[in-house]
Amino acid sequence: MKELFTDEFLKELFPRGRDDQFFDALYGGAEEGAFDIALAFVSFEPEKGRLILEYRLTERPGKCMACSLTYGLPQVMERHPVIDVQGTVAKIGQRLVDGWAVSGWTLGRTTPYAPKVNVIPLIIQLNRAS
Repeated sequence: MKELFTDEFLKELFPRGRDDQFFDALYGGAEEGAFDIALAFVSFEPEKGRLILEYRLTERPGKCMACSLTYGLPQVMERHPVIDVQGTVAKIGQRLVDGWAVSGWTLGRTTPYAPKVNVIPLIIQLNRAS
């Protein structure tokens, strides 16, 4: 499963510039965004039927991520059409191998990862396809 989530596929799922589109829609200007957003693979837990990716929020130079909307962000992202979590999960479901199928997903809480990086887990529940 890990081989599926190449840098190329992750960038296809969440292309560069989508974060600017999100901030433009949210604030009326991309320059108001305090962080860049990228999608990363974390783990595959076949025994739990769980695939974990994360949205990595990296503070932009001269901006303050701590002063920005980060802790309420999962609730905004899960419904926002520019972020399109549902579409991302659907694309992943189309590429799954070894008889797996998506049965649901959730976004976890914003968690500090490094001084200028926060993460929001994308937890995808999987079932064995029949």
